[in-house]
Amino acid sequence: MSWLPSESAVLLLEDGTQWEGKAIGKVGTVGGELCFNTGMTGYQEVFTDPSYAGQILIMTAAHIGNYGVRFAESQSDKVQPRGVVIARFSPDYSRALAETSLEEFLIAHGVVGIADVDTRALVRHIREKGAMNAVIASGNVDLEKAHAFLSALPSMQGLALAEKVTSSEPYYMGDPQARWRVAVVDMGVKRHILHSLMREDCYLKVFPLDASYSDIMEWAPHGVLFSNGPGDPAPLQHVQHVAKACLDNGIPTMGICLGHQVIALAMGVSTYKMHIGHRGLNHPVLDLQSGKAVITSQNHGFGVSRAEVEKHPQLRPTFVNLNDDSLEGMAVEGKPVISVQFHPEAAPGPHDTRYLFHQFSELMAERHSEVK
Repeated sequence: MSWLPSESAVLLLEDGTQWEGKAIGKVGTVGGELCFNTGMTGYQEVFTDPSYAGQILIMTAAHIGNYGVRFAESQSDKVQPRGVVIARFSPDYSRALAETSLEEFLIAHGVVGIADVDTRALVRHIREKGAMNAVIASGNVDLEKAHAFLSALPSMQGLALAEKVTSSEPYYMGDPQARWRVAVVDMGVKRHILHSLMREDCYLKVFPLDASYSDIMEWAPHGVLFSNGPGDPAPLQHVQHVAKACLDNGIPTMGICLGHQVIALAMGVSTYKMHIGHRGLNHPVLDLQSGKAVITSQNHGFGVSRAEVEKHPQLRPTFVNLNDDSLEGMAVEGKPVISVQFHPEAAPGPHDTRYLFHQFSELMAERHSEVK
Protein backbone atom coordinates (compact mmCIF):
# COMPACT_ATOMS: atom_id res chain seq x y z
CA MET A 1 0.00 0.00 0.00
CA SER A 2 1.19 3.57 -0.63
CA TRP A 3 -0.26 4.95 2.62
CA LEU A 4 0.07 3.86 6.28
CA PRO A 5 -2.42 4.53 9.12
CA SER A 6 -1.88 7.70 11.18
CA GLU A 7 -0.67 5.84 14.31
CA SER A 8 1.92 3.92 12.31
CA ALA A 9 5.47 4.76 11.32
CA VAL A 10 7.88 3.35 8.76
CA LEU A 11 11.66 3.16 8.65
CA LEU A 12 13.06 3.13 5.13
CA LEU A 13 16.69 2.17 4.57
CA GLU A 14 18.91 3.22 1.69
CA ASP A 15 19.27 -0.41 0.54
CA GLY A 16 15.49 -0.72 0.07
CA THR A 17 14.75 -2.45 3.37
CA GLN A 18 11.55 -1.34 5.12
CA TRP A 19 10.51 -1.70 8.77
CA GLU A 20 7.09 -0.79 10.14
CA GLY A 21 6.22 0.13 13.71
CA LYS A 22 4.41 2.52 16.01
CA ALA A 23 4.83 6.29 15.86
CA ILE A 24 6.38 7.99 18.92
CA GLY A 25 7.53 11.55 19.48
CA LYS A 26 6.66 14.17 16.88
CA VAL A 27 4.67 13.10 13.84
CA GLY A 28 6.56 13.83 10.63
CA THR A 29 9.35 12.74 8.30
CA VAL A 30 13.09 12.94 9.03
CA GLY A 31 16.21 11.47 7.50
CA GLY A 32 19.87 10.95 8.24
CA GLU A 33 22.56 8.31 8.62
CA LEU A 34 21.37 5.30 10.60
CA CYS A 35 23.54 4.25 13.53
CA PHE A 36 23.08 2.28 16.75
CA ASN A 37 24.06 2.60 20.42
CA THR A 38 24.52 -0.57 22.48
CA GLY A 39 24.27 1.03 25.94
CA MET A 40 21.87 -0.55 28.41
CA THR A 41 21.20 2.73 30.24
CA GLY A 42 21.66 6.49 29.91
CA TYR A 43 19.28 7.11 27.02
CA GLN A 44 18.78 10.77 28.00
CA GLU A 45 22.51 11.51 27.97
CA VAL A 46 22.83 9.67 24.66
CA PHE A 47 19.91 11.54 23.05
CA THR A 48 21.32 14.93 24.11
CA ASP A 49 24.90 14.24 22.95
CA PRO A 50 25.63 16.69 20.09
CA SER A 51 27.77 14.00 18.39
CA TYR A 52 24.48 12.43 17.24
CA ALA A 53 23.31 15.55 15.40
CA GLY A 54 21.95 14.79 11.95
CA GLN A 55 21.58 11.05 12.51
CA ILE A 56 18.87 8.48 13.12
CA LEU A 57 19.72 6.52 16.24
CA ILE A 58 18.77 2.93 17.03
CA MET A 59 18.77 2.06 20.72
CA THR A 60 19.49 -1.64 21.24
CA ALA A 61 18.38 -1.83 24.90
CA ALA A 62 15.06 -3.62 25.23
CA HIS A 63 13.20 -0.85 27.13
CA ILE A 64 13.59 2.89 26.57
CA GLY A 65 11.73 5.59 28.48
CA ASN A 66 11.00 3.56 31.62
CA TYR A 67 12.76 5.98 34.02
CA GLY A 68 11.67 9.23 32.38
CA VAL A 69 13.77 12.38 31.98
CA ARG A 70 15.63 14.52 34.53
CA PHE A 71 16.66 17.78 32.88
CA ALA A 72 19.94 18.14 34.82
CA GLU A 73 21.27 14.99 33.14
CA SER A 74 21.07 16.36 29.59
CA GLN A 75 24.40 16.86 27.81
CA SER A 76 23.10 19.77 25.72
CA ASP A 77 20.01 21.93 25.41
CA LYS A 78 18.13 19.62 23.06
CA VAL A 79 17.67 16.12 21.69
CA GLN A 80 20.30 15.84 18.96
CA PRO A 81 19.37 12.90 16.67
CA ARG A 82 16.80 13.70 14.02
CA GLY A 83 15.01 10.46 14.74
CA VAL A 84 15.08 7.49 17.12
CA VAL A 85 14.34 3.80 16.63
CA ILE A 86 13.26 1.80 19.69
CA ALA A 87 12.17 -1.76 20.44
CA ARG A 88 9.90 -1.31 23.48
CA PHE A 89 8.97 2.28 24.27
CA SER A 90 7.63 3.16 27.75
CA PRO A 91 5.19 6.09 27.67
CA ASP A 92 4.96 5.81 31.48
CA TYR A 93 7.94 6.01 33.80
CA SER A 94 8.87 5.22 37.39
CA ARG A 95 11.55 7.41 39.00
CA ALA A 96 11.26 9.86 41.87
CA LEU A 97 13.71 12.34 40.32
CA ALA A 98 12.15 12.34 36.83
CA GLU A 99 10.52 15.59 35.70
CA THR A 100 8.80 14.48 32.50
CA SER A 101 8.28 11.46 30.26
CA LEU A 102 10.54 10.63 27.36
CA GLU A 103 7.54 10.91 25.02
CA GLU A 104 6.93 14.51 26.12
CA PHE A 105 10.67 15.22 25.87
CA LEU A 106 10.85 13.96 22.27
CA ILE A 107 7.76 15.90 21.24
CA ALA A 108 9.06 19.10 22.86
CA HIS A 109 12.28 18.82 20.85
CA GLY A 110 10.61 17.89 17.57
CA VAL A 111 12.09 14.40 17.32
CA VAL A 112 10.35 11.80 15.15
CA GLY A 113 10.49 8.22 16.39
CA ILE A 114 9.42 4.68 15.66
CA ALA A 115 8.90 1.90 18.22
CA ASP A 116 7.93 -1.78 18.18
CA VAL A 117 10.85 -2.48 15.82
CA ASP A 118 12.94 -5.65 16.11
CA THR A 119 16.10 -3.70 16.82
CA ARG A 120 18.20 -6.86 17.23
CA ALA A 121 17.42 -7.88 13.66
CA LEU A 122 17.84 -4.31 12.41
CA VAL A 123 21.27 -3.95 14.03
CA ARG A 124 22.41 -7.29 12.62
CA HIS A 125 21.39 -5.97 9.20
CA ILE A 126 23.38 -2.74 9.71
CA ARG A 127 26.42 -4.62 11.02
CA GLU A 128 26.46 -6.69 7.82
CA LYS A 129 25.60 -3.96 5.29
CA GLY A 130 27.32 -1.01 6.97
CA ALA A 131 26.13 2.49 7.88
CA MET A 132 23.57 3.94 5.49
CA ASN A 133 21.00 6.70 5.22
CA ALA A 134 17.44 6.12 6.36
CA VAL A 135 14.12 7.91 6.79
CA ILE A 136 11.51 7.68 9.54
CA ALA A 137 8.05 8.76 8.44
CA SER A 138 5.01 8.80 10.72
CA GLY A 139 1.42 9.97 10.53
CA ASN A 140 -0.39 9.61 7.22
CA VAL A 141 2.68 8.42 5.37
CA ASP A 142 2.99 8.72 1.61
CA LEU A 143 5.62 6.09 0.87
CA GLU A 144 6.50 7.51 -2.55
CA LYS A 145 7.31 10.91 -1.00
CA ALA A 146 9.25 9.21 1.80
CA HIS A 147 11.40 7.33 -0.74
CA ALA A 148 12.02 10.57 -2.65
CA PHE A 149 13.05 12.25 0.61
CA LEU A 150 15.48 9.39 1.29
CA SER A 151 17.03 9.62 -2.17
CA ALA A 152 17.79 13.32 -1.65
CA LEU A 153 19.74 12.84 1.61
CA PRO A 154 23.47 13.64 1.43
CA SER A 155 26.18 11.21 2.47
CA MET A 156 27.68 11.65 5.93
CA GLN A 157 31.13 11.71 4.32
CA GLY A 158 32.05 15.35 3.76
CA LEU A 159 29.36 16.78 6.06
CA ALA A 160 30.65 19.44 8.48
CA LEU A 161 27.86 18.90 11.01
CA ALA A 162 29.93 20.38 13.83
CA GLU A 163 29.19 23.81 12.36
CA LYS A 164 25.51 23.27 13.20
CA VAL A 165 26.03 22.49 16.90
CA THR A 166 28.85 24.82 17.94
CA SER A 167 28.08 27.75 20.24
CA SER A 168 27.30 31.05 18.51
CA GLU A 169 29.29 33.17 21.00
CA PRO A 170 32.03 32.49 23.56
CA TYR A 171 30.87 31.80 27.11
CA TYR A 172 32.47 31.05 30.49
CA MET A 173 32.03 28.25 33.01
CA GLY A 174 33.55 27.62 36.43
CA ASP A 175 35.34 29.69 39.02
CA PRO A 176 37.35 32.65 37.65
CA GLN A 177 39.77 32.11 40.55
CA ALA A 178 40.49 28.50 39.53
CA ARG A 179 44.10 27.42 39.09
CA TRP A 180 43.91 26.83 35.33
CA ARG A 181 42.30 28.61 32.39
CA VAL A 182 41.25 26.19 29.66
CA ALA A 183 39.97 27.24 26.25
CA VAL A 184 37.45 24.77 24.85
CA VAL A 185 36.94 24.70 21.08
CA ASP A 186 33.28 23.75 20.85
CA MET A 187 32.49 21.34 18.02
CA GLY A 188 29.51 19.94 19.93
CA VAL A 189 30.90 19.69 23.44
CA LYS A 190 29.09 17.59 26.06
CA ARG A 191 28.39 19.31 29.35
CA HIS A 192 30.07 16.55 31.31
CA ILE A 193 33.38 17.29 29.56
CA LEU A 194 33.12 20.84 30.89
CA HIS A 195 32.20 19.59 34.36
CA SER A 196 35.13 17.14 34.29
CA LEU A 197 37.53 20.00 33.56
CA MET A 198 36.03 22.13 36.32
CA ARG A 199 36.63 19.28 38.78
CA GLU A 200 40.33 19.68 37.92
CA ASP A 201 40.21 23.32 39.11
CA CYS A 202 39.79 24.79 35.62
CA TYR A 203 38.04 27.99 34.61
CA LEU A 204 36.68 27.60 31.08
CA LYS A 205 36.10 29.85 28.11
CA VAL A 206 34.16 27.97 25.45
CA PHE A 207 34.86 29.23 21.93
CA PRO A 208 32.87 28.65 18.72
CA LEU A 209 34.74 26.45 16.26
CA ASP A 210 35.44 29.40 13.96
CA ALA A 211 37.54 31.15 16.64
CA SER A 212 41.07 31.90 15.48
CA TYR A 213 44.26 30.90 17.27
CA SER A 214 44.87 34.56 18.12
CA ASP A 215 41.32 34.88 19.50
CA ILE A 216 41.99 31.95 21.81
CA MET A 217 45.49 33.03 22.85
CA GLU A 218 44.29 36.56 23.64
CA TRP A 219 42.60 35.01 26.72
CA ALA A 220 46.00 33.48 27.70
CA PRO A 221 44.77 29.95 28.47
CA HIS A 222 47.00 27.40 30.16
CA GLY A 223 45.57 24.70 27.87
CA VAL A 224 43.20 24.08 24.98
CA LEU A 225 40.66 21.27 24.58
CA PHE A 226 39.20 20.30 21.20
CA SER A 227 35.81 18.76 21.89
CA ASN A 228 33.70 15.93 20.57
CA GLY A 229 31.15 16.59 17.84
CA PRO A 230 29.26 15.16 14.85
CA GLY A 231 30.09 14.62 11.20
CA ASP A 232 33.22 14.31 9.12
CA PRO A 233 36.39 15.91 10.56
CA ALA A 234 38.01 16.43 7.14
CA PRO A 235 36.06 19.60 6.15
CA LEU A 236 36.98 21.32 9.44
CA GLN A 237 40.18 22.78 8.03
CA HIS A 238 40.05 25.98 10.08
CA VAL A 239 39.97 24.00 13.34
CA GLN A 240 42.83 21.84 12.06
CA HIS A 241 44.94 24.98 11.54
CA VAL A 242 44.15 26.13 15.09
CA ALA A 243 45.11 22.70 16.45
CA LYS A 244 48.38 22.77 14.49
CA ALA A 245 49.21 26.19 15.91
CA CYS A 246 48.58 24.91 19.44
CA LEU A 247 50.88 21.94 18.84
CA ASP A 248 53.61 24.01 17.19
CA ASN A 249 53.64 26.45 20.11
CA GLY A 250 53.71 23.78 22.80
CA ILE A 251 50.29 24.62 24.27
CA PRO A 252 48.98 21.77 26.47
CA THR A 253 46.29 20.29 24.25
CA MET A 254 43.59 17.67 24.71
CA GLY A 255 41.40 16.18 21.98
CA ILE A 256 38.31 14.04 22.56
CA CYS A 257 36.60 12.07 19.77
CA LEU A 258 36.18 14.59 16.90
CA GLY A 259 38.87 16.66 18.59
CA HIS A 260 41.22 13.66 18.41
CA GLN A 261 40.51 13.33 14.68
CA VAL A 262 41.15 17.06 14.13
CA ILE A 263 44.53 16.78 15.86
CA ALA A 264 45.42 13.77 13.67
CA LEU A 265 44.53 15.68 10.51
CA ALA A 266 46.57 18.64 11.77
CA MET A 267 49.55 16.27 11.99
CA GLY A 268 49.04 15.02 8.42
CA VAL A 269 47.33 11.74 9.33
CA SER A 270 44.19 10.77 7.42
CA THR A 271 40.78 9.83 8.78
CA TYR A 272 38.30 7.37 7.28
CA LYS A 273 34.61 6.48 7.36
CA MET A 274 34.08 3.38 9.48
CA HIS A 275 31.87 0.45 8.49
CA ILE A 276 29.47 0.97 11.40
CA GLY A 277 31.37 3.09 13.91
CA HIS A 278 31.64 2.65 17.68
CA ARG A 279 28.68 3.76 19.81
CA GLY A 280 28.07 2.36 23.25
CA LEU A 281 29.24 2.18 26.85
CA ASN A 282 31.29 -1.01 26.96
CA HIS A 283 34.09 -0.75 24.39
CA PRO A 284 37.29 -2.40 25.69
CA VAL A 285 40.46 -0.41 25.06
CA LEU A 286 44.08 -1.24 25.86
CA ASP A 287 46.16 1.47 27.53
CA LEU A 288 49.53 0.82 25.90
CA GLN A 289 51.45 2.65 28.61
CA SER A 290 50.05 0.77 31.62
CA GLY A 291 49.18 -2.46 29.81
CA LYS A 292 45.74 -2.40 31.42
CA ALA A 293 42.39 -2.77 29.68
CA VAL A 294 39.80 -0.07 30.31
CA ILE A 295 36.10 0.02 29.43
CA THR A 296 35.10 3.14 27.53
CA SER A 297 32.11 5.11 26.31
CA GLN A 298 32.27 5.84 22.57
CA ASN A 299 30.35 7.62 19.86
CA HIS A 300 32.02 8.05 16.47
CA GLY A 301 31.57 7.02 12.86
CA PHE A 302 35.00 8.14 11.63
CA GLY A 303 38.41 6.88 12.70
CA VAL A 304 42.09 7.83 12.54
CA SER A 305 44.46 5.66 10.49
CA ARG A 306 46.45 3.54 12.93
CA ALA A 307 48.95 2.55 10.23
CA GLU A 308 49.77 6.20 9.47
CA VAL A 309 50.16 7.05 13.15
CA GLU A 310 52.56 4.12 13.63
CA LYS A 311 54.66 5.30 10.66
CA HIS A 312 54.60 8.97 11.62
CA PRO A 313 57.96 10.22 13.01
CA GLN A 314 56.30 12.37 15.68
CA LEU A 315 53.33 10.22 16.71
CA ARG A 316 52.83 7.02 18.66
CA PRO A 317 49.67 5.10 19.59
CA THR A 318 48.62 5.28 23.24
CA PHE A 319 45.35 3.30 23.15
CA VAL A 320 43.98 0.61 20.82
CA ASN A 321 40.54 -0.96 20.59
CA LEU A 322 40.49 -4.59 21.75
CA ASN A 323 37.52 -5.46 19.53
CA ASP A 324 38.88 -4.37 16.13
CA ASP A 325 42.46 -3.11 16.78
CA SER A 326 41.55 0.40 15.64
CA LEU A 327 43.40 3.41 17.03
CA GLU A 328 41.91 4.89 20.21
CA GLY A 329 44.57 7.41 21.21
CA MET A 330 47.92 8.91 20.29
CA ALA A 331 50.74 11.04 21.69
CA VAL A 332 52.84 13.66 19.94
CA GLU A 333 56.52 13.20 20.80
CA GLY A 334 57.93 16.14 22.73
CA LYS A 335 54.55 17.89 22.94
CA PRO A 336 52.07 18.15 25.86
CA VAL A 337 49.18 16.41 24.09
CA ILE A 338 46.46 13.95 25.15
CA SER A 339 44.39 12.78 22.19
CA VAL A 340 41.77 10.02 22.53
CA GLN A 341 38.97 8.66 20.38
CA PHE A 342 36.76 7.57 23.31
CA HIS A 343 34.95 9.72 25.90
CA PRO A 344 36.83 9.84 29.22
CA GLU A 345 33.98 11.86 30.76
CA ALA A 346 31.51 9.07 29.85
CA ALA A 347 27.98 10.37 30.74
CA PRO A 348 26.72 7.77 30.34
CA GLY A 349 29.29 5.04 30.85
CA PRO A 350 32.15 3.84 33.05
CA HIS A 351 34.71 6.13 34.66
CA ASP A 352 37.77 4.00 33.87
CA THR A 353 39.52 6.79 31.93
CA ARG A 354 38.47 9.86 33.92
CA TYR A 355 42.13 10.06 35.04
CA LEU A 356 42.98 11.60 31.66
CA PHE A 357 41.55 14.94 32.79
CA HIS A 358 43.94 14.89 35.74
CA GLN A 359 46.81 14.07 33.37
CA PHE A 360 45.80 17.09 31.32
CA SER A 361 46.00 19.29 34.44
CA GLU A 362 49.46 17.83 35.12
CA LEU A 363 50.55 18.79 31.59
CA MET A 364 49.43 22.36 32.28
CA ALA A 365 51.34 22.34 35.58
CA GLU A 366 54.52 21.15 33.86
CA ARG A 367 54.21 23.73 31.12
CA HIS A 368 53.48 26.49 33.62
CA SER A 369 56.58 25.65 35.64
CA GLU A 370 58.72 25.66 32.48
CA VAL A 371 57.67 29.14 31.35
CA LYS A 372 57.94 30.82 34.78
